Amino acid sequence: MKKLICLIFLLPLLNACSDSSADVTQYTAEAIHEHDRCHLCGMMITKYPGPKGQVHLKGQSIVPKFCSTRDMFNFALQSENKRQIEALFVHDAGVTNWEKPTDDTFVDAKTAWYVYGTSKKAVMGPAVASFKHKADATKFAEEFGGAVLAYDKITIELLAGE
Repeated sequence: MKKLICLIFLLPLLNACSDSSADVTQYTAEAIHEHDRCHLCGMMITKYPGPKGQVHLKGQSIVPKFCSTRDMFNFALQSENKRQIEALFVHDAGVTNWEKPTDDTFVDAKTAWYVYGTSKKAVMGPAVASFKHKADATKFAEEFGGAVLAYDKITIELLAGE
């Protein structure tokens, strides 16, 4: 009887150590609807040109969406938000229409390439244009100006113009 009681108490511990208990969540970009508003500034997202962004947060079912990649970065780079982020998505401006980006062109923001300092306008001024491929970002920068940067080179200081 003592062995049975011990076994009952040990089973949860054994199960907790197994590889089968590892939950790996696969995130996908959500559609941006006509009346969705930017999580940061409150503007209507689909009303304005340029690539948009969205962030999936730990333990949250609501996905903050943004009218521009600049607003997404301004939210995601804040220290209190940074540690809560599970996934980020941005439009691939290399394959979608600048004026009306489509939801089927979202890519992983962390592996995307960005053009900062471009003359191309988005919601509230200069865009932080996002691209799946570096070659597309380089071509865009040659046409509209700006520097081609990887995800980890976009900082709050850069966005603030410091």
